Amino acid sequence: MTLAATSPVAGAFSARGYLTYGLLGLPLAFVALPLYVILPNHYAREFGVPLALLGAILLGARLLDAFIDPLLGRLSDRLFAHSAQAVLALGAVASVILATGFALLFFPPVRGPTALPVFAAVTLMITYAAYSAISIAHQSWGAILGGDEAQRSRIVASREAPALVGVVIASVTPVALGLPATTAIFFGVLVMGWLAWSQAPRPAARSAGQPVQRGALWLPWRQSAFRRLLAVFMLNGIASAVPATLVLFFIQDRLRAPSTMEPVFLGSYFVFAALSIPLWLALVRRIGLAHTWLAGMLLAIVVFGWATQLGAGDYAGFVVVCALSGVALGTDLALPGALLAGLIQRQGHSGRLEGAYFGWWNFAIKLNLALAAGLALPLLALFGYAPGTRDPAGLNALMIAYCVLPCALKLAAAGALYLFVIKKPEGSLL
Repeated sequence: MTLAATSPVAGAFSARGYLTYGLLGLPLAFVALPLYVILPNHYAREFGVPLALLGAILLGARLLDAFIDPLLGRLSDRLFAHSAQAVLALGAVASVILATGFALLFFPPVRGPTALPVFAAVTLMITYAAYSAISIAHQSWGAILGGDEAQRSRIVASREAPALVGVVIASVTPVALGLPATTAIFFGVLVMGWLAWSQAPRPAARSAGQPVQRGALWLPWRQSAFRRLLAVFMLNGIASAVPATLVLFFIQDRLRAPSTMEPVFLGSYFVFAALSIPLWLALVRRIGLAHTWLAGMLLAIVVFGWATQLGAGDYAGFVVVCALSGVALGTDLALPGALLAGLIQRQGHSGRLEGAYFGWWNFAIKLNLALAAGLALPLLALFGYAPGTRDPAGLNALMIAYCVLPCALKLAAAGALYLFVIKKPEGSLL
């Protein structure tokens, strides 16, 4: 019997406990949007870094980040085996590195066609690693707290709700207040989130019979259910990562929208994602997790198909696209993590191997982001797109990359979900 099934939490889990655990999701999400969405656009426009070079930098940094995530998951499991305090110490050190790297990336102390790209590449690798270390430890902490299905869903919600607040703030502050103020706000919320986490309910200490066994790093791959679920997750993830990388280029050049509209577009996306989660959870109770996730994928395909018809000045139409694609995003936020948590528990690995599973899970996320930047940006440059262009061929290439490619990838993800999860005899367990 696993520890999480017998004594998941060292103490009562109150409403305050959910808040103190989940609040760290706010700064983690706050920093993710500038790093993954704003930074590529910022370097291309402000510093003139060519798209092909920028894509190569992002691909390299994100690939390294992806490959170290399973090792960070293994480290997380070992620290949890020692004590919760050891995990918090890791979080404190990683938070300092993350905050420093964030500031240096947006305010680099060097310039030049060689020095700046090299500096950005090295700083990105370090910053991504710090972000991953905190994220994996935080996700694993929540999974170890365990409990029944209702408590697990509340734990995930307590992390995702502040995260959505974080991305909404991050989508507004760079335009409304500027990057210096955004950086200062991030420092503040990161300290607040870590202090809250330090007061969160502690996972119960492991017994002597529950050490992290040798070979634990690769154990998730021995589970066919995990392999199937991860395949769906990766296809769906890259379908979301491509438009996330290109959205500001689409707004600025395809729609020719003023910068004041960017917070409206991004804010509506994340606000509607937050508002949609209760509706999707209600649908889960009727048709199940996998079928609900499939419905979200199909909605995204329809919405991005419609976006192919938008052009210069179609601001209202793109607000609707952002809102509806945000609704579809609600399934990506709420459901895959719940499927994985249930899988870990059914495999009897609760309280021991959460870090290993979430390490590979985050590996998939980072690999998707790496492929999105490393492939989409150079291909756009190859087909004639450059930031600021008004050339019809270049803008058409941007539309295909932003709208058509995600539709194709989402369709592949939906097919994989149906074949690998829903149609499987054991699919009902997911």
